Amino acid sequence: MHKIFVGDKPIILTTIVEQETNFKNYLLDTVHIGKVIKDLNTTPLEEARLIHKNGEKLLKKFLKKLPNVVAGGGKVFNENNDILFIYRNDKWDLPKGKIEGTESIEKTAIREVTEETGVGGLEITKPLETTYHIFKRNGNHSIKVTYWFEMKTSFKGDLYAQEEEGITKVEWLNPEQTQEALENSYANIKLLV
Repeated sequence: MHKIFVGDKPIILTTIVEQETNFKNYLLDTVHIGKVIKDLNTTPLEEARLIHKNGEKLLKKFLKKLPNVVAGGGKVFNENNDILFIYRNDKWDLPKGKIEGTESIEKTAIREVTEETGVGGLEITKPLETTYHIFKRNGNHSIKVTYWFEMKTSFKGDLYAQEEEGITKVEWLNPEQTQEALENSYANIKLLV
């Protein structure tokens, strides 16, 4: 099962048809994805479920429905086990950004974390879950596919918010502060943290 978020509402890719309650079923092969997005944005529906008989083809078929934007990002820990957060668009988020040229996704993730926060000395410790969300730019919808990596650093320097990317704050948050920040974050980030 995969979840693709439209705001905080998920589109769930599944092989199982269930009785509709707070969600609506659609057939993946024939669905008009714009209608699903509109339904999620303008009705009380809590989720949409896209059904296909072959579970192994669900994600591949879905990703063909809209242009894909590939990004890399990091859940970064310092030596105190605090997590590095950015504040953008009035929400707490983890640093991430689009792949450039032929760079590897790991290199993208490290570059973006450094550019958005000023934090250096990053080391990837393991890959995390890949997240998917639909966004709208210039009137067109796209799917952002973000490959996440857990990272560690012993960086002790100043944090730098990349203002041209709309970032207004960068902070190391301890576990208690992280829980508070997640109350004003995105569904994808809550899954990762």
